[in-house]
Amino acid sequence: MKTTANTYKCPECGLSYREKSLAEKCRAWCAKHRSCNLEIIKHAVKG
Repeated sequence: MKTTANTYKCPECGLSYREKSLAEKCRAWCAKHRSCNLEIIKHAVKG
């Protein structure tokens, strides 16, 4: 799940986050709903 020293990537949608917990929330949401959650992805960063 970790992409660089500072970001974590959601394996489902490919978005990156600075916090591992957000990447894990994103992965769980994506896997369950097959969509993105705006409240989660607003924290995404360029990875």
